[in-house]
Amino acid sequence: MSGLYLFARIGETSVAIRTDEVEGVVRLRDLSPVPAVPGYVAGLAALRSRVLTMIDAAALIRGGKAEPRDYSEKGGLAVVCQLSGHSYGIMVEGVEDIQTVETPVLPVCGRVDDVWQPYVQGVIELDGKACFVVSLAAFLDGCVSASIAA
Repeated sequence: MSGLYLFARIGETSVAIRTDEVEGVVRLRDLSPVPAVPGYVAGLAALRSRVLTMIDAAALIRGGKAEPRDYSEKGGLAVVCQLSGHSYGIMVEGVEDIQTVETPVLPVCGRVDDVWQPYVQGVIELDGKACFVVSLAAFLDGCVSASIAA
């Protein structure tokens, strides 16, 4: 499906996210830790009088714990979305571009690491480089699945 995509990095992996899922991209300065939450929940952040639950996408995919980061100087990046009336920030390592892609999403050819399987919907190319097409809703579904498995 052609359309407008946000190109970002989760860990060292390039991903493309359909912009109709994206409310915005924010630079994080402060995260409030929350006790007794799954490891991939990095904390809570305030954004324009709203509270966002911050999901560390790399930690969710790896099945690990969100690593504490110092955001005081440079800040971290999060893709903001809403699902079922709740606001979330999906933390990413970088945002590369936002572009209209005219070519269709291609099926994944070859083996995809098992940890990426639940999140990858296909592959799209940007400047000769393949990017996984992912859905923010799939990451939030992954949070539910990870909580049930724990």
